[in-house]
Amino acid sequence: MIIFASNHPEGIINQQESILLAENNTRVAFAVQFSFEQYYLTEPKAIELIALIELKKTAKNTSISAAIFPLDSAIKNAIEQLDTTDNDLQIFSNNYQTPWLTLSAPLMLEPVKIPKPWGQEIWYTGIEARGQSNVTAQGFSTPLPWVLSLMPDYLASDSHKKIILLKTLDPLPDEVYGDLYFELHEQKQEVYVVTHIDSRAWKNNIGAIRLGFDEKKRSEFKSDEEFKVAYLNAVSEYEKIRRTIDDLYDIERIKNNISLTSPVDSKILGLWEKQIPQELVEREEQARDYKNSFSAIQSLRIGDVVKVPCYVPHALQHGVRVVEFQTPVFERKILSFAQKVLTQDSWDTQSALEKVQLVTPEQAALVVLSAHEGVLVEEVARFDDFRVISITLAANQQYCVESQNSYGLLMPIGNVCGVLIGDDELSLAAEEVMFIPYKLLAGAGINKSLIVCSKEYSLQVLLAVVV
Repeated sequence: MIIFASNHPEGIINQQESILLAENNTRVAFAVQFSFEQYYLTEPKAIELIALIELKKTAKNTSISAAIFPLDSAIKNAIEQLDTTDNDLQIFSNNYQTPWLTLSAPLMLEPVKIPKPWGQEIWYTGIEARGQSNVTAQGFSTPLPWVLSLMPDYLASDSHKKIILLKTLDPLPDEVYGDLYFELHEQKQEVYVVTHIDSRAWKNNIGAIRLGFDEKKRSEFKSDEEFKVAYLNAVSEYEKIRRTIDDLYDIERIKNNISLTSPVDSKILGLWEKQIPQELVEREEQARDYKNSFSAIQSLRIGDVVKVPCYVPHALQHGVRVVEFQTPVFERKILSFAQKVLTQDSWDTQSALEKVQLVTPEQAALVVLSAHEGVLVEEVARFDDFRVISITLAANQQYCVESQNSYGLLMPIGNVCGVLIGDDELSLAAEEVMFIPYKLLAGAGINKSLIVCSKEYSLQVLLAVVV
């Protein structure tokens, strides 16, 4: 098999496709060796990869399949010996525990789980030093950034280094220990869709989020500056108590050979808490309650949507799981937290209050894009760089996805979703995610080539696209 060497593998693939279309052949197979820069690392480092490619003519377009391997002499020699007439390249790839991916069709994403002191984040499109999501097929996985780097324009319209971050926030049901940071963002725009409320935490199945500041509490002060000063004092007093307790917990971490920057199971924290003087425990609870009295609580039910504006502090509460779509940037200012912050030494309360928006905007109603019997399409959120669309289907209904000048991230909520691509039907379980290539989604509505459908139950499907 011919192996091309290029730092622009998509150019080689396009060139070979042009040759294929100009000839009578119906198929071509080759490999491309290329350098991939791990741009998401603090100190980016290049690694060598090699991709096995197969192009096939179809009635309407070209089918593109690929497998990507870390480059070493063994895999390179094995690929060199491959017979290019052999159609079953999937067997070769799977023998090396590598998925054989059809890049001209939707790609299944395999999430990576990131432990947090309050629970876990489940990243479907995460590409960071802390972890990378994967693309999966045949039970094997390849890092998402590798796949995107192979054909960045075809797959993501050259937005491969800033993919919309789709993740699930999965907090513990434990009150306090499962509450997220009370934080604000200056750049990151995000929207939550509530998918589950833990009945162990919320017996009436109505959860909550802290969102902004309490207007009644704010009215108790003569000015906003006085309100900010009072809040800062409340947080400062709480932080002193919090640090005293966290220092005691760190002693227990050392005794038990637990890293000072690793999350600790809430049950273990509960046992450690019993060793703390009762007077300190009571002071912490009183100071926390007073600090929290400055923030506003908004009730949440399954299916609710929360758009989080920049500069508005917020903290999802324990036992409330949400799907989150957000700008792929990591920046925040932590105003307070009811346990040790593991990622930074101090809180950002004072600098956050200098920029905070004290008046929380009303949550705007969803914009109805289309509605007919059994099908409702709404815009959940539109930000500067992406939008999220909700498609609600009654039982046994279908919807032809409109063309978008973007790649897409598709996730069903609640029930299984069928996805029709030409003559093929794929199945997507609730809270599984499918990456829809730019070239496929750009022509979806025109060709009626991408259809989502419900089965015997109603269904909600979320689609995120770039604007």
